[in-house]
Amino acid sequence: MAKKVVATLQKGSKKWTKVIRAVKNPKTGGYTFEEKIMNADEAKTYVKK
Repeated sequence: MAKKVVATLQKGSKKWTKVIRAVKNPKTGGYTFEEKIMNADEAKTYVKK
């Protein structure tokens, strides 16, 4: 499956990146993971949040 995701992200004129970010839950203190597929330029600003 990973090969299909990588292959579909490379098609077209834009470069796409899969971003995985850990987000801490303030109530429980545990972490959850958010996964998004976005443009490579937007990924840097998304991770800095």
